[in-house]
Parts: sequence; C-alpha cells; structure tokens
Amino acid sequence: MMTKRAGLKLATAFAALMVAGTAHAAEKLRLLTWADYAPKDVVEQFTKETGIEVEITLSNNEEMISKLRATQGAGFDLVQPSQDRIAGPQAEFGIYKPIDLSKLKSDLFIGSMLEATKKNTTIDGKVYGVPHIWGTDGLIVNTKAAPAVADYNDLCAAAVAGKSSFRAKRPALIAFAFANGMDPFAAYKDVKAYAALMDKVGAKLQECKKNVKFFWDGKDQLLNALRSGEVVAAMAWDTGGWKLNSENPDIKFIAPKSGALGWVDTFALPAKGRNDDAAYKWINFNMRPEIAAKVAAAAGNFTASNGADKLMQGKLKDQFAESFPKAAIDNIKWYPAVPAGLEEIEGKVLDRLKAGS
Repeated sequence: MMTKRAGLKLATAFAALMVAGTAHAAEKLRLLTWADYAPKDVVEQFTKETGIEVEITLSNNEEMISKLRATQGAGFDLVQPSQDRIAGPQAEFGIYKPIDLSKLKSDLFIGSMLEATKKNTTIDGKVYGVPHIWGTDGLIVNTKAAPAVADYNDLCAAAVAGKSSFRAKRPALIAFAFANGMDPFAAYKDVKAYAALMDKVGAKLQECKKNVKFFWDGKDQLLNALRSGEVVAAMAWDTGGWKLNSENPDIKFIAPKSGALGWVDTFALPAKGRNDDAAYKWINFNMRPEIAAKVAAAAGNFTASNGADKLMQGKLKDQFAESFPKAAIDNIKWYPAVPAGLEEIEGKVLDRLKAGS
C-alpha cells in the first residue's frame, strides 16, 4: 500500500514531468511560409542554436489568408503574407496580433524598408507586419541598343520605337503614374481622384502603345525577345534582368529614376499563435546578415536584412549592387494594401488600352 508521502512524491514527480513535457512541446515554431524562404541549412542552424524545432507549411497569399480565416488565426505561430495582404484581412477578419517591436533587433533591418512596411501594416497605431523578402519591377534594358532609357516614359521614346514592351497590367499603370509626376498611392483613399488619375495614365499609355512591340504576358516570351534584340527595353522584374545580364552583360536591370515598384513578403503573428517567443527568435535570427544571405541565395530574391547583400556570393551580389545603390533602394515605391473598388477602375483603363480605344 502506497503511503501518503510516497503518493505525494509521485504526484509531484508526475506534475514535474507534465510541466517539462509542456515546455518541450512548446519549443516548436509552426511556420507558414513560401517555398525556399526557410532553407534546410538555415532551419538546422536555428534548431542547433535555440533548441526550437521548426515545422514548415508551404503556402501562398491566398491560402495563408484562407487558412487563418478558417481557424480565426490559430494553427501557426508565424506567417509570411505580402505586406499588402495584412491591413485589409486584419480589419475584416482579425486574423493577426500586433507585433511587439521591442522584441525585434530593428538595427538588423534596412531602415527605409522597415519604416515603409510598418506604415503599410499599421492599424489603430499597432504594427502587424515587418519585412523579410522583397523584389521589384523596374526596367530591363539593352544598354548598348537603348542607352538613353532610364525611366518608364523612355519606353515611349522614338529611339526604341517598336522595340519596347510592358505588361498591360496594374503595375504599368502605377509605374507610369509615378513617372508622370502623379502619386497613385496617395490617391488610394479618394476613388474619384483615383479614377481621374488613372484616366490620365491611360491616355499616356494609349500614346505609347504605337511604340510597343507587344504587351508581354509570359516570362519566356519577354526574355526571349530581349535575348534576340526584338525588344531592347521593357518594364519587368529584377531577377529576370539579372538572369539576362548573366548571359549578356549589355542587358541590365535598372531601377528607374521615378522609383522601382516594390513588393515585400513579411513576418506576421497569427492571432492565436502559441509561441510568440520562438517567432521573435526566428525573425531576429533571419535578419542576421550571414543568415539572410543564405535565405536570399535559396529564394533568388533579396531580404530586408541590413548588410546581407554584401555577403551574397558571386555575380548576383555585383548585379544587385549595380542595380540598387542605397539611393535607389530608398526610392522604391512599396505597394500598400489596395482598397476595394480600385482594381475595377484600373481594369476598365487596361481593357481600353488592350482594345486600342
């Protein structure tokens, strides 16, 4: 028969085991992210340093929002939506929790990128996202055949008549607005003003249309046209330009004078995440330049880590440095969240452009 004292000892030991088990179970970070954003060697190093296991689920923007909506923000401890997918879904569904900026090492971030992302993900004075991976649209230019192209309007110049290209999509509307002295993002809150602004941009693009070889649609179509010289200047994405530059040094990705257009995938905390501590550790770990350089190499895009670009290997490091001196990074126009109704306005302008009326 067990004595009262022995029973108490056993209960205490069992309680201690339960606490240890709970602590052990909590040392897991459930990460919802994009392909290549958490490479194996980076995950292994994090686990070795912290003892925290990382459970990775791969996803995209639409799936992230729908998974978090379905659970009211449960099931994950850290998620990586694009910055323009935070404020709207949070206001509508309450799927995120505010970030405690005091737990982040802010000096590890590129300052202008951190500030822009905080601004675009703030609701009622609380910040819901900080930057991780980013990329841009700008200009891919054959500098030998089209040496004067330095901004979006130059795609409409006589020097590249019949040999320029851009997509008949919303990034072109945004880009040409900035290039013509308008700020489309500042007009987001006024639907009437935005419609008037887009009509002006549409008229500019109608004029430019005669200069355009084609409105590019697929990646291969554009890259092959630039390779052959059929197109000598185009509005397109940075990594496409760097790929071509590796094949032909005359072709370069250029950040336009009026600013490249930037997207940012963030770190955000789900509303019902269970391990915020692990999430903050993962963010700070990923922002260390030597870790960020590994992630950038895996993802093929750069990160918001201050100084990581200097640690990149080989040609990509040089290409990035040439395309993005600090002034060009600070001049990037980061996409904010799109208010309801604006894409319908843009769609009508683009339909007219494609129809030629």
